[in-house]
Amino acid sequence: MSVPDIKESYAEFADGMDRLEWLDRLIMGRYRRRRFGDVEGKVLDVACGTGTNFRYLPETVELVGVDISPEMLANAETQLGDLGRSATLREMDAQDLKFSDDSFDAVISALSTCTFPNPVAALHEMSRVCKPDGTIRLVEHGRSSVRPIARLQEWRADTHYAKSGCRWTQEPREIVNAAGLSVEDASTAMFGMITTLEISPEQGAER
Repeated sequence: MSVPDIKESYAEFADGMDRLEWLDRLIMGRYRRRRFGDVEGKVLDVACGTGTNFRYLPETVELVGVDISPEMLANAETQLGDLGRSATLREMDAQDLKFSDDSFDAVISALSTCTFPNPVAALHEMSRVCKPDGTIRLVEHGRSSVRPIARLQEWRADTHYAKSGCRWTQEPREIVNAAGLSVEDASTAMFGMITTLEISPEQGAER
């Protein structure tokens, strides 16, 4: 899907995703907390969606959230109010971040690379705007390491992508490798379908 296609799709799904956040907290909350819970300083949440990551970040961070969808950002604004937190929210394409080099101490993103038309370009942008001594943190999903589950994913992959713009058979580590970035720490869960990554911004992407 193109960026306009994704934007149109999320206009339709934003409110539904917000209503189902309780389910995300049940399934994904522990992985978001473990990977995002210790970031510090100025933090950029790329493709922040409805603000699902916000509750897992330390209250001391200076938070900036970007998303391509204004409908998602409207829900993220409500989320901030519910949490009693403040942040700067901006409509922005993850593949063309409107920030200067080395602007953030940490860049985080969850369940997003599967939707970017060019995920390698998005990772290069995350690297560019992150300080050399900072950190990039990802929580992603992809093809299961259990063959019967992977076959089911592959069978439904085209239909799922056509409906939601999500490539659910992606390989997160392969995308990070293709971007030339260095993985500092990684873990998998849920039969290999969830991968969480800590990445060095200094390695790989041209700065």
